[in-house]
Amino acid sequence: MNSAPHVGGTPRPSRGARQARDLLRVAFGPSVVALVVIAAVVLLQLVIANSDMTGALGAIASMWLAVHQVPVSIGGSALGVMPLLPVLAMVYGTARTTAAATTSASWLVTRWVVASALGGPVLIAAICLAVIHDAASVLTELQTPDALRAFGGVFAVHAIGASLGVGSRVGRRLLASSPLPDFLADAVRAAAAGVLALMGLSGVVTAGSLVVHWATMHELYSITDSMFGQFSLTVLSVLYIPNVMVGAAAVAVGSSAHVGLATFSSFTVLGGDIPALPVLAAVPTPPLGPVWVALMIIAAAAAVALGQQCARHPLPLLSALAKVVVAAALAAATMALLGYAAGGALGNFGDVGIDQATFAPAVFLWFAGIGALTVVMSGGLRPRVRTPAPAAEPEDPVAEPGASATDEAGDASGPEPPEPGEAPAPVPEPGEAPEAAAEPGEAPEVAAESGAPEAAAESGAPEAEPAAAEDEQPGADLPAPVDLDPEDHFVVDADDGADGSRGRIAD
Repeated sequence: MNSAPHVGGTPRPSRGARQARDLLRVAFGPSVVALVVIAAVVLLQLVIANSDMTGALGAIASMWLAVHQVPVSIGGSALGVMPLLPVLAMVYGTARTTAAATTSASWLVTRWVVASALGGPVLIAAICLAVIHDAASVLTELQTPDALRAFGGVFAVHAIGASLGVGSRVGRRLLASSPLPDFLADAVRAAAAGVLALMGLSGVVTAGSLVVHWATMHELYSITDSMFGQFSLTVLSVLYIPNVMVGAAAVAVGSSAHVGLATFSSFTVLGGDIPALPVLAAVPTPPLGPVWVALMIIAAAAAVALGQQCARHPLPLLSALAKVVVAAALAAATMALLGYAAGGALGNFGDVGIDQATFAPAVFLWFAGIGALTVVMSGGLRPRVRTPAPAAEPEDPVAEPGASATDEAGDASGPEPPEPGEAPAPVPEPGEAPEAAAEPGEAPEVAAESGAPEAAAESGAPEAEPAAAEDEQPGADLPAPVDLDPEDHFVVDADDGADGSRGRIAD
């Protein structure tokens, strides 16, 4: 059944229809939104400039490719420094739509979502290239970009977004079923925290520097007197703010950023011509004060944020250090990618960007060193639990001479076997008390005397006087046998007297 009745009589779309709608949204949603926004900006610019609409389609297609880091060439001048804010917005939109569509655990559905996220933008890129090529035949100043560079930029941007979106849904399950270490998901989280902390603190420094250099920013706004021109400069400055933040991050970790011949770092500043963009008023001016050296506190604070995330789940020493190193490497790779995207050619000003040879290694060293120290100080180390060795089985106790009778009697193994040549001990009959063995040195009369008074009392005979202390036999100080019945050792003769008297007690 393809559809089910809904409350109110409206049929509910089937599962297949919902999946097809989600795939279309993933394939064309972010790209179409970007096209609409770009078209509105271009048409507004043309209307305000009182220009015709001849090159409107070519300008829209060129700006859409520029959002994906594809250089634009106008009048022989190449513009390769693209603003990072539209690129980050495109990555976020792709990640959000792919995450919303990845609701099933089936790998078939996941593959279709990723294919749609990549196939739709590539198709739009092909259409944009065709439109630019057609518009270049009318507008000679507009040049068609390199096809391989255009397809590569579009594919890379949407592949990053799709990876982030799908990874947020099935990333942990994929890592759990893979032979990779279990702490890899925590390392990714820690790397993201370190990158966000470094970029956020760099943004705070950029805002503070703009306030300090307010007069310079006011001079840059004065290059145009029209309200629309100042508004356009403001929009461009907002779009290029992430680029300036990446440059500030490079300065914070000890690397350098450059705009043409002008070079900026925490230790030195070399002056030069810079574009008249108000946001570039945040760059330091010579002579460099000691306050810019304190910018390295930002790198240490970001490394502490990474280390705190790594310390959330304590691990043994080697595993904890490996997690910090992996997180630092991921953060360094991310910052290197942002640094590459933030730079490029800028017409007559030359190349704009950061020193890639020192940027990524500096980020890695800061994050690995301070991050590892933070893990140690934050309790992120867990002692290795050693498995105890199995206990040895107790050996049979060896009977020693002089052992107590209680220990021998409590032995559950029973009586010991007789020695060779020794007669076995007699087994008492049922109902018969066992005969106590006489201790060495004890006279036989001792046992008789111990039970004589009681037997005499029963037979009416006079009790015997207790023996004197000096008449004690040798061995009399030994303990007497326990539980001895006198009647077992004395025999009473039958009544054979004529006078009816009881018999005597016989030894």
